[in-house]
Amino acid sequence: MSAADFAQQQDLHALYSSHHGWLQGWLRHKLGNAGDAADLAQDTFISVLTADAAPQIREARPFLATIARRLVAHRHRRQVLEDAYLEALACLPPELAPAPEERLLALEALQEIDAALDGLPAPVRTAFLLAQLEGLSYAEIAARLNVSASSVKQYLTRANRQVFFSLPA
Repeated sequence: MSAADFAQQQDLHALYSSHHGWLQGWLRHKLGNAGDAADLAQDTFISVLTADAAPQIREARPFLATIARRLVAHRHRRQVLEDAYLEALACLPPELAPAPEERLLALEALQEIDAALDGLPAPVRTAFLLAQLEGLSYAEIAARLNVSASSVKQYLTRANRQVFFSLPA
């Protein structure tokens, strides 16, 4: 192990030791669920570890809270997406409902698309979802978003490019 790796490990250990309990408590208060709070606290530190960000952190608690808020929002979006999918499936006649394996694959694909759209501005994401899920035309999307059809075309080009290059081959 190099000196730099050892120093990074020490920084992360100090960050974890000093702030894990606080972060988990903060998340428990926000979420009202100790299990989810524990999971998201761990996910927050994994994000710090994978981003190699521990040495650059100046204010640990605001930094960790920002990462945790993003993870909470991501988890909420994923749950809303899953709930909407399951609700749509519940409306299907039993003979048209997909098998459990197909449901899981569809949910995974939806989550990959959601992750691919993450970070795009809200109008771009909304335009993509209206086009893909509701099959709306450029003009219909433009009317809903109160923008021009050429803006919708730009939004969809950007979203499609983001999804195309983000999804596994």
